[in-house]
Amino acid sequence: MNKKLNIVLIIGSAPDAVKATDWEKANFSHIIAINNAWRIRKDWDFCIHPEDLPDDNKPSSLSHHQSIITASDYVKVQNSFGGFVYAGGTMAFTAAYWALGALKPDVIGFIGCDMIYTTNGEATHFYGTGQADPLRQDVTLQSLEAKSNRLFYNAHEQGCVCLNFSSLNQTRLTFPKLDFEKLAVINVEKLEYYFKHYSGNLNDEIIDQAQKVESDLGYYFSSGRYWEHLDEICATKLLQLDKLWAKCFGHQNLYNSVTK
Repeated sequence: MNKKLNIVLIIGSAPDAVKATDWEKANFSHIIAINNAWRIRKDWDFCIHPEDLPDDNKPSSLSHHQSIITASDYVKVQNSFGGFVYAGGTMAFTAAYWALGALKPDVIGFIGCDMIYTTNGEATHFYGTGQADPLRQDVTLQSLEAKSNRLFYNAHEQGCVCLNFSSLNQTRLTFPKLDFEKLAVINVEKLEYYFKHYSGNLNDEIIDQAQKVESDLGYYFSSGRYWEHLDEICATKLLQLDKLWAKCFGHQNLYNSVTK
C-alpha cells in the first residue's frame, strides 16, 4: 500500500463496544469516544459529548494528545452538512459528521453504535443500564435508518466510507458490516474500486428529491438547538423526507464484493 489510509474509529456505549478495548491503535488515525465510552480504552483522541452530559461522566484529566469536543466545536461542523434536524439529533451521527468535517477520513468505523436496546432487563450499555437516547421521542429521529443512509451518502460524497464493525444480528445503522479482523483488506485500491462502481448503486433522482425537500423545508437552526423551534418543524414532512433517504441506495451487496 503506497498510502496509509485515514481511518477513524467511533466508539459508542453499547455492551459490545468493549470489543474495541484491545484493538491496536496503529490501525486508526484517530479514535473518537462518545459520552462515557472514553472509559473503554485510555488512548482515545477525542471525547465528544452533548451539553447536558453530567460532569461525573466526563474525563477528569487529559493526556497531551486528547481533546474534548463539545457543542462549540461540533455545531458549526454539523451545520455545514445541513444541520441537526436533517442529520438526526443523536451523538452517533453528530460524532460522524464532526469527524467528516474536522478529520477528513477515508474510512469511519463504528462499534457500539447499533442503537439496539433490550427490554428484558439486560444491560443496555457497557457500564450497565443507561438512557436509550436515540429512541426518545424526537422529531429528528423518526427513522434512524434514513438518517444513517443520509450520513453514508454525505460521507461518500467526501470520499469516505462508513463501516460497522459490530457483529450483532440487529442494527439501526445501514452501513456495510466488516469484521475488524478483516480491516486489512481496506486499502487504497479497494476504496478506488468501490468509489468507481458505487455511483451505479445510487438513485440520483431520489437523492435530488431529498435534497430539494431539505432546502424547501428550511429546517436550519444555526444554534443547533432545534428543540427550541419545534413549533416550526412538521413531523409529517420530516417523515416523508426520511422515506426518501430510506430508499436512496442499496450498497451492501456491492461493498461486500469489494471487501472479499
